[in-house]
Amino acid sequence: MDLFTIVSLILITIMIIAAIIAAEIKDLLSAAIASGVMSLVVSILFYMLQAPDVAITEAAIGAALSMAVMIFGIKSTKRWEK
Repeated sequence: MDLFTIVSLILITIMIIAAIIAAEIKDLLSAAIASGVMSLVVSILFYMLQAPDVAITEAAIGAALSMAVMIFGIKSTKRWEK
């Protein structure tokens, strides 16, 4: 295995773990942060696949803007899911 494959597998594993945490955790703020981490890892993977324009868009909109909108929405409601 080359270095690219090893790093890709590590990032994919982190992405899957973050997605499971985002789906299963009851604290909504932690779930939003896990979703942002997942989007950030996806943007790194896009950059590794030589798609820098898609990576920048995913980092800006997927990780930053979506997570900010979710956090502002959580601030106006209860933080914990029933």
